[in-house]
Amino acid sequence: MENRGLLLRSAMFHGLFLGVFWVVKYLFFVWGVTNPSVNIVYWALTPLTIVFAYVFTNVYRLMAGKRISFFQAWQYGVLLYFFAALIVSLLHYVFYAYLAPAGYLDNVADMAMSIVRELTPQAEDAMLKMPYLTPIRMAIQGIFTNVFYGILFSLPVAALLCGKKL
Repeated sequence: MENRGLLLRSAMFHGLFLGVFWVVKYLFFVWGVTNPSVNIVYWALTPLTIVFAYVFTNVYRLMAGKRISFFQAWQYGVLLYFFAALIVSLLHYVFYAYLAPAGYLDNVADMAMSIVRELTPQAEDAMLKMPYLTPIRMAIQGIFTNVFYGILFSLPVAALLCGKKL
């Protein structure tokens, strides 16, 4: 029987560390807006997220004191990404609201629209009906995106760690 309290506490605790890592990583993205060569560091740090997720899930498995099921490891990973996403979403909001160059969100929307125009007229119509980009929407979208990545990237981590003997 799994300990839900331990699962939640561990995911929150380790999610804080992963979120701080994402904040540091995102600072390179912010700096990369004015200095594009810095984006290399941002992208180079990105694969470390999966490494941290593996390490934190393994620590949780050891704290649980037994083998964990695939679902339990996957659930932990999704919660880990969720709590980290909450931490970094604060920086996302600050960036889009206060630090991004004037017209940054408009330029992002224009680039997206130019890509969508190449698809189909229905896709362009759908995009025109979407709400306008705002800093809070971008921050919330970042949370959903990171949780989606957590759902996907926690699958291989859970597969590697479930059923491992201590």
